[in-house]
Amino acid sequence: MELTINYFAVLLAAVAGMAVGFIWYSKPLFGKPWARLMGFTDESLKAAQKELGKLYGISFIFALLTAYILAHVVELSAAFYGTSAFTAGITSAFFMWLGFVMPVQFTAEMFGGKKWKLFAINTGYQLASLLAAGKVIGLLG
Repeated sequence: MELTINYFAVLLAAVAGMAVGFIWYSKPLFGKPWARLMGFTDESLKAAQKELGKLYGISFIFALLTAYILAHVVELSAAFYGTSAFTAGITSAFFMWLGFVMPVQFTAEMFGGKKWKLFAINTGYQLASLLAAGKVIGLLG
């Protein structure tokens, strides 16, 4: 079986994941509680904005990596199970979150700060981001 990765879909999936993050961590949604749980103030967030461009750039590189790996999993899953790429995109994204992302974040929180509301915000974002990327890859892949 030859894999044919749609690199445009990978790029759009990474953009979709980042867009979910901008919405998820906006003040109207989860930005205020996230900042409070992280110990940030309005002043410290304003001071941190100078570094955000670089951090967003690095985050985007990792979003591309995640989308690229997800594209491989989606293609293999669709071929193996004989499902549509869309179904494979959504289910693969969910199970990758359930099996890899959520347990790692849960364990880190269990041994770390035990801020379960922060865990819910962050792992919820990871789920939403992966589902958005899986949807894009499933539709375009």
